[in-house]
Parts: sequence; C-alpha cells; structure tokens
Amino acid sequence: MPEFTPGLNIAMKIPKADYARTVAFYRDTLGLNVRQADASDAPTVAETHTVEFGPMTLWLDRVDTCTRAELWLQLQTDDLPAAVATLAATGVRPCDEVEPLPSHGTRTHWIKNPAGIVHLLSFPPDPTEK
Repeated sequence: MPEFTPGLNIAMKIPKADYARTVAFYRDTLGLNVRQADASDAPTVAETHTVEFGPMTLWLDRVDTCTRAELWLQLQTDDLPAAVATLAATGVRPCDEVEPLPSHGTRTHWIKNPAGIVHLLSFPPDPTEK
C-alpha cells in the first residue's frame, strides 16, 4: 500500500476578471507575502503569484478559460505506480489533461477526488520542493 501525504502546494485557479482583486486581497488586505512567479511550465496559467501560507505555498493562478475559482491541492506518495493502481481500484484515474506539466515527466499525475477537486499526485516527496 503506498503512503499518501499532503503536499506543500495549494493552487487557486482564478478567472481573469477576479485575479487582480484576489492578489490585492492577499497582499494588501491580509498583508501576506505575495510574489509574482514564473508560469511558463503551466500552459493553462496566464499569470501566477505565490503566497506564503504558513508552511504551505498558495499559488494564485490566473486562468483565462475558467469561469469561477477552483482550489487545487497537492498529494505526495512514496510509490507513484502503486498509488495510481490503488486509486484506480477505487475508480480514481489520472486526468493529466487538466493541465499538462511536461517538465515534471513521470513524477506526477493529476487526479480528482469524488467531488471533482483536482489534486497533483507527486513522487518522490521532496521537502525542499515547492
């Protein structure tokens, strides 16, 4: 049985019309550390900022094709093939088409929980990777 652990990343996919106000909310209203980041490896993301969110990193991703905000989470596993097989046995299959990540190769898969929330399933767990 593979081990699953929470990852250090949460992504909020935000429509273009709400993006600037959302970034300002975290930066100006809440006073959190917000920084613009490189979105070049995520083809569906037009712009991104990171927010220090305790030990987590909250990614604020502007996605021009979405119509409402979505929250995406990260899971890590010690055995990606076993994790995929375990999840498949419960009807959860990779849905890597949601956002191609070519630079991550075979270290990741996108999955959705039964409520449709997207999770990045990644291997190997790396505490220095955000």
